[in-house]
Amino acid sequence: MRILITGAGGQLGTDVAQLAARDEHHEVLGATHAQLDVGDRDAVLAVVTGLRPHLIVHAAAWTAVDACESDLDRAWRANALGCRYVAEGARAVGAHLVAVSTDYVFDGFSSVPYAEWDRTNPLSAYGKSKLAGEDEVRYALPDATIARTSWVCGQHGSNMVKTVLRLAGGGGPLRFVDDQRGCPTFTSDLAGMLLQLGLSRRPGLFHITNQGATTWFDFARDVVGAAGHDRSMVEPISTSDLDPPRPAPRPANSVLDNAALRLGGVPLLADFHEPLERTVKALIA
Repeated sequence: MRILITGAGGQLGTDVAQLAARDEHHEVLGATHAQLDVGDRDAVLAVVTGLRPHLIVHAAAWTAVDACESDLDRAWRANALGCRYVAEGARAVGAHLVAVSTDYVFDGFSSVPYAEWDRTNPLSAYGKSKLAGEDEVRYALPDATIARTSWVCGQHGSNMVKTVLRLAGGGGPLRFVDDQRGCPTFTSDLAGMLLQLGLSRRPGLFHITNQGATTWFDFARDVVGAAGHDRSMVEPISTSDLDPPRPAPRPANSVLDNAALRLGGVPLLADFHEPLERTVKALIA
């Protein structure tokens, strides 16, 4: 099977490409941002129709949440039109599409985890552009897979685990917000589920996270502890205490209920502490 991965140089795309390549029956075609700008329709259609993949995992996105607030055109071009063009290409060659989305499509005001059928209401430009990307995929490819995830971390790219480890090396104290709640998701685990759904051409919307909800404060303490540092170096603050405040609003509750997987009998990803330990050990080795 020929598998095209967009955003193959990012933290998620790298793991998807590496995992897919382990199966000798697959021909894996990874396109980094430098190789394929998904906001360029002609480039996307040329690549997709030239390669004629059976499966496309669309991991490319502009995920600089705060920067999206001040550059709306770039956000919409990458995150909304990018999905439109990739979906158009997939439809032209009969490829199954797995498109990756985000917890930021919710406003975070709910007191319970969000299921796939809950009403969306993004607060940030990033969230709005990603929701628009979901709509583009649904319109072009009703049988596509849309995978929402949250708090993505891994061995590649920039993420919270790497940030905490870097700051912890300075001795602290470290201050992280204790009033934003979500589910950390590790790319090594997420990649496998994306490929599983894509290779089986399973349509629909899925929430995919590692299990276990936490706050950024508690997550930072877990990272510090996994690295062998004193967890007490991490101190809690509220979002209103951030100085300077962040341009993009964050959902206070972005815990995703993996209801479509769970009710469909698909085994869920492991508790986040398991891949966290593996990832920290690999990063500090």
